[in-house]
Amino acid sequence: MTTIFLKPKKEESLLRFHPWVFSGAILRTEGKPKEGDLVRVVDKDGNFLALGHYQIGSITVRIVSFDERDIDAGFWNDRIRQAYEVRKSLALVNPEYNNTYRLIHGEGDLLPGLIIDIYEDTAVMQAHSVGMHEIRQTIAEAIINNIPEVKNVYYKSEATLPYKAPITPEDGYLIGEAGGDYTALENGLRFHVDWLRGQKTGFFIDQRDNRSLLEHYANGRSVLNMFCYTGGFSVYAMRGNAKLVHSVDSSAKAIELTNKNIALNFANDNRHEAFAEDAFKYFSENNQKYDLIILDPPAFAKHRDALRNALKGYKRLNAKAFEQIKPEGILFTFSCSQVVTKEQFRLAVFSAAAESKRSVRILHQLTQPADHPINIYHPEGEYLKGLVLWVE
Repeated sequence: MTTIFLKPKKEESLLRFHPWVFSGAILRTEGKPKEGDLVRVVDKDGNFLALGHYQIGSITVRIVSFDERDIDAGFWNDRIRQAYEVRKSLALVNPEYNNTYRLIHGEGDLLPGLIIDIYEDTAVMQAHSVGMHEIRQTIAEAIINNIPEVKNVYYKSEATLPYKAPITPEDGYLIGEAGGDYTALENGLRFHVDWLRGQKTGFFIDQRDNRSLLEHYANGRSVLNMFCYTGGFSVYAMRGNAKLVHSVDSSAKAIELTNKNIALNFANDNRHEAFAEDAFKYFSENNQKYDLIILDPPAFAKHRDALRNALKGYKRLNAKAFEQIKPEGILFTFSCSQVVTKEQFRLAVFSAAAESKRSVRILHQLTQPADHPINIYHPEGEYLKGLVLWVE
């Protein structure tokens, strides 16, 4: 096994259990690791620190264990079983009310580079590192061994693995085969999930708790769900007895899916209408005022070079919402950009509120749900930020 020696004092982050080793921290390497290989990380004197997957790039090692042990089938079974027990303790494994949840959330579940979502009897796995890609079959078998209800494992990593890596990943079933169009159950509501052609693993599970909160505010209100994608917030608003719900997304396919999900839960209910339209164009050309607006855009910044423009985008978008929300209205506004901090996002929304010259109160500060845990030693994992605002 290749051994990677760290420069003096660069071991301090690993001693604090941070799960990454950056290229600039490396003193020397004994061996010639290939991308995806398991490597041993030691300090300058050769004292053991951690085991992890080697990769080419700024993050050179993603740590899988701070103990010197065999990383074998038993290891993967232990990690999958531990994660499953956490989800059961959260009451997310409930076939009569909720059969959709995240099983593995990368660093949050001590498995950097791995995402696994469960949709009833199917697990959808995404690898974000070559190391996880190389052992995908072992992980799939660990899922089947430890989660009784799961019968199928679908691998969906063509779009998530490093594009320069010397591999040719293919999406497909590693175990079983369930088709790709499935109806998920979330908090008693049903949603079409297409892990073959949909974004991410087919559904945005991370907004489950925030959708549930929105339901409690929807009663009697006119609701605008901007960037609706699958219509999740719209469906919850309908169950919350909103008087009307408008769903907007630039993707015609997303609008089609939103309408399917509304029909799945509220057939022949004329309170809902969907529009395939750019968000800023919709705001500019539609003078209708709303009692409740949801802004849940895709990531405006996927890397630090885009941060400045992203913050301008959040400010501009929220300013439009402040223009078109009624007095005593409620705004749910989000950022899912990992490089945007809570403070930066809040400042962008604050700036938009100040320009609107309206009195605004923060009712809730939102984040990702418990099945998307944040490793306390890896604060970078807190990617989802949200505010619920009362607008005078």
